[in-house]
Amino acid sequence: MANVEEIQCGSMLFRQEELQEMSGVNVGGSYVEVMCGCTSHRYGDAIAKLRVFPNGNLEITCECTPGCDEGCVVSSSSSSSLRFHTDKLTPAAFEKHSGRETAKKWKNNVWVINGGEKVPLSKTVLLKYYNEALKKCNRSNRSQGSKVFHRDEFVGCIECGKERRFRLRSRDECLLHHNAMADPNWKCSDFPYDKITCEAEEERGSRKVYRGCTRSPTCKGCTSCVCFGCELCRFPDCTCQMCVDFTSNVKA
Repeated sequence: MANVEEIQCGSMLFRQEELQEMSGVNVGGSYVEVMCGCTSHRYGDAIAKLRVFPNGNLEITCECTPGCDEGCVVSSSSSSSLRFHTDKLTPAAFEKHSGRETAKKWKNNVWVINGGEKVPLSKTVLLKYYNEALKKCNRSNRSQGSKVFHRDEFVGCIECGKERRFRLRSRDECLLHHNAMADPNWKCSDFPYDKITCEAEEERGSRKVYRGCTRSPTCKGCTSCVCFGCELCRFPDCTCQMCVDFTSNVKA
């Protein structure tokens, strides 16, 4: 348990009562560090240390095995386009490294010990500054006065080559498409909306031309339906270059 006086004299990111039941609390000059972990049904618990910074950055140092050297990203909102060796991971990268079977939900899968119990990050105060930074990003984009619309996109199966339609109307739908595009081994059985196989018929070509654009039903791509990055389809906790560049540009 953390020393109450130490928390009071620390960086003042959180109130003392918010942290005093958490395990492994360490208060630095500009961050708060706690013990965290992620559980895989196959490999068990992967233990690490999570650092929370006032600008919303989250850094994880993995301690799953002695001398673990996983990691090539400095923080969840790194502006660097270079990949270099470090022992810091984003929460999403730590979730994947731990072998979590249902990855890409790090807010619920990465936990801390609070009051002797494993508690998901989403149910703690530790995401306070991360969420505030995300809201500022959203407000900044909304203030530009443009309503972003995303047309339907297709992802091809690596096994049969058939293309499956993804709707991009909400942030969750955009995330499903984003993850599918990032998976070089994506196949029909990974389709998130229906349980399908490669034997299922592909959409007819005459139907695929309709992409949901609000300007024209058969639009081939215009400024109304083609987005090159917004708060709906870019994710600060993702380490892909598109998301990293978008996050760094918004912060600039």
